[in-house]
Amino acid sequence: MNARTSALDALVFGVDVQSGDVRGDAPSYAVVAYDGENVDRDVVSFRKLRRLVEREEPAIVATDNVYELATDRDDLVRFLRWLPDGTRLVQVTGAERPEPLSRVASRHGVPYGKEPMKEAEAAARLAAANVGHEVTAFTDTTTVKVSRGRSTGKGGWSQDRYTRRIHGNVKKRAREVADALDDANLDYERDVTEKYGGYANATFTVEAAPDDLPVGQSRSGDTRVEIERERRDGIEFEPLVKRRDRVLVGIDPGTTTAAAVVSLDGEVLDVFSTRTADTAGVIEWLVERGRPVVVAADVEPMPETVEKFRRSFDAAGWVPDADLPVDEKLHRTRDHAYDNDHQRDALAAALFAFDAYEDQFERVTRKVPPQFDRGEVIDRVVTGEASVEAVLRDLSDDEEADEEESSHEPRELSPEERRIKRLERQVDRLEDTVEDLRSSLEEKEERIAEYEEELSEARREERREARERREVNRLEREAERLERERDQERDRADELESKLERLKALWKLDHSDFADVSEGRDLVPVKVIEQFTRDAIEDADEAYGLAAGDVVYLRDASGAGRSTAERLVATDPRIVLRDGNLSDAADEVLFEADVPVAPAADVTIQEVDELAVARESDVEAAVEDWERRADERSKERKSEMVDQIISEHRAESGGD
Repeated sequence: MNARTSALDALVFGVDVQSGDVRGDAPSYAVVAYDGENVDRDVVSFRKLRRLVEREEPAIVATDNVYELATDRDDLVRFLRWLPDGTRLVQVTGAERPEPLSRVASRHGVPYGKEPMKEAEAAARLAAANVGHEVTAFTDTTTVKVSRGRSTGKGGWSQDRYTRRIHGNVKKRAREVADALDDANLDYERDVTEKYGGYANATFTVEAAPDDLPVGQSRSGDTRVEIERERRDGIEFEPLVKRRDRVLVGIDPGTTTAAAVVSLDGEVLDVFSTRTADTAGVIEWLVERGRPVVVAADVEPMPETVEKFRRSFDAAGWVPDADLPVDEKLHRTRDHAYDNDHQRDALAAALFAFDAYEDQFERVTRKVPPQFDRGEVIDRVVTGEASVEAVLRDLSDDEEADEEESSHEPRELSPEERRIKRLERQVDRLEDTVEDLRSSLEEKEERIAEYEEELSEARREERREARERREVNRLEREAERLERERDQERDRADELESKLERLKALWKLDHSDFADVSEGRDLVPVKVIEQFTRDAIEDADEAYGLAAGDVVYLRDASGAGRSTAERLVATDPRIVLRDGNLSDAADEVLFEADVPVAPAADVTIQEVDELAVARESDVEAAVEDWERRADERSKERKSEMVDQIISEHRAESGGD
């Protein structure tokens, strides 16, 4: 191929065997590169053909028989797997039962000659015109595998960091692939194998062909990305364009034009109506849905517009003996969906036409052998008014003539050429063997790496368990030591508590009454109440008794109400020492009962457990201070009362 052709944006390669046989001696191929305008020709070996396809990456590699490129199905699958992602293999002569290339070329107006180069050019031109079937062995599901790009080694402390880094990079690359697939709005499923520090591999099953993926196959540093399409159960042939089967068409002309398409088996394929499309638009719609064999109307005679459609397709025409009544049209179309009366009329015309031809279609079908297209035979019988036998004879004669025309004899190879072919086959076999050995080596290296990683993980786990056992032993020893210290402290506390109880008992024997404490000393007993509440007063009374003349110490004097204060007044205390402020209600009750109240800070109180004493002189001073303040408070109250009486008297005198 010259530089001009190789620089084209899109190419179609036509390929045909020039000499030899793919199943025997290494063949040579006639190759034609066609871009729609320019044609380049060459004769190459199979190995060079592969290199040429790899370099140029044509859109299509076209041939009249795919088994000129492969020995069997498995070999064909390998060839399809090898093709670049954007290259399709196309058989231009049909699917499993191909037609002669000469007939296909003649049908589509493509130049044809019996020489291999002419056949290769015809195949290229036909494929460029979307004639033929794409050969595929794979689905549109693609597997993207992100894995380690190198072995993790044999383990060790520094090897752990190395392994963690590789797995971390695999995880990072897998996230990048997932982000790219998400950005491309592709559906996928992900399967991850987690290992120490990240991922050993991540497999994405993507619902897309490889050339639609935003990522490509690559290998760099610690990671590699492999892309493989999911294989079908067998080889499939998919038409480059949707097949146009023979059909029956019903037309309802008018301001709104309607059309209905029915298959040769009576199946309703589609209905259509429009107020804007012209005749050309309706014809284009029909062409997309099949090749009309019969064009029908629901009235007699056939309207001129319907006749134009019939002539456009060179189809047979059908009209009823008389205009179809509405009730019959409703009955015939009752099992089918339509949007308006125009579609109903077109559909009724097509279905009644099928009823009229049904018996003839069945008779033709019974006589057509499997190797012939039933639709083509029916088309020729109905439109050409020929017998089935005559049509089959014509088709058989065409096939025989085409087969004779398409045959060509390979030329005899020279000894040098045969030696070259033999050496090329040997090189190909050796290259395939090397590739297989490399693949096997990579698989074994990966398996060894997995085993080494498992061994390293087991060693890490063993070291971790050993550290845990040492830590457990240390903690157990520490726990035993602390338990011993706890038991010693408990014994010591029990001993001290017992000693304290004995001292208290001896002290209480010496001072059986609180009054004994003050004998011969400037001390007075103090009875402590923890809170100024009824429950706390009851608890103190029960513990050591509250009697008249007691010095009472309220450790927390806040919050008491009138009833609580009255309960304390009932004990007739000598004085109440308080910490905190009394409520107004409690203060009023104690004042009215002439119970002295003083801050505890004014009296020095000494406490021993539940026992407390204060200096008599401090208590007397506190009582005298309260009496002085009580006199002042009484005088203030009397003054306020006199002022109130005078104010009320003046108010009454002023009113008179």
